[in-house]
Amino acid sequence: MTEESAALYVVPTPLGNMADLTRRAEEVLRRVPWVAAEDTRHSGPMLKQLGSSARTLPAHQHNEHEAAARIVERLQAGEAVALISDAGTPGISDPGARVVAAVRAAGCKVVPLPGPCAATTALSASGLLDEHFLFYGFLPSKGGQRRQVLEGLREHPYALVFYEAPHRVLETVADLATVFGERTLVIGRELTKMFESIHSCPLGEALDWLKGDPNRQRGEFVLMVSGAPADADDGEGERVLKLLLADGLPVKQAAKLAAAISGAAKNALYERALALKNE
Repeated sequence: MTEESAALYVVPTPLGNMADLTRRAEEVLRRVPWVAAEDTRHSGPMLKQLGSSARTLPAHQHNEHEAAARIVERLQAGEAVALISDAGTPGISDPGARVVAAVRAAGCKVVPLPGPCAATTALSASGLLDEHFLFYGFLPSKGGQRRQVLEGLREHPYALVFYEAPHRVLETVADLATVFGERTLVIGRELTKMFESIHSCPLGEALDWLKGDPNRQRGEFVLMVSGAPADADDGEGERVLKLLLADGLPVKQAAKLAAAISGAAKNALYERALALKNE
């Protein structure tokens, strides 16, 4: 390794496709004497495949405090440690943040490596036009708490990114539709894996799409919701609508395009288009 040896290396690992492991990550995992892993049984085959002789120690959500103390001991003894989760970047909806905080508090070096992250991977293929996004991660598992969180996010004007497990995806998508109404949902499933799929649709149609094929409910999910529409009180939506109608577009298509261009509510523009046609 070219970096300082007595350091904690935060190493992202592939979401599913092993070819996504960077050359730098491979080098670190081959050369460190210790690897702190979310599940040592899961990571063992990967380390063996890389030819790593590192010893492993568990660092998961139930033992992070104890794991952090052991890692700090290793670092203070002059040894390097790589921190990995089962997939993606440690500390991003995965164990690792407490370990990093403890290492920094002890005055030891932390070296982050760039690499796979499900949130940014999904966003790059979403086609959502929001300039900003908020990564929330996993929503509460209980319906009441989940809807309360979503209500607090409803007015944010940027894309919202959630992770979800297959056994909760239907109820979560139902709650998204109830709280957010007319928005776009992009569903990323099994990213980088054999059955990867990315589907975009109006939020109100998403639940039926998922129920249309049981296979669509399998795997790990990234759910991306477009941001709250801009205030259309400035008349921009109606201005665009009138131009599209003047060009001869049908009412429904004109309202849909005007909403996409201006950020105004599609239903309101549709009603306005009907009124204009009748005038």
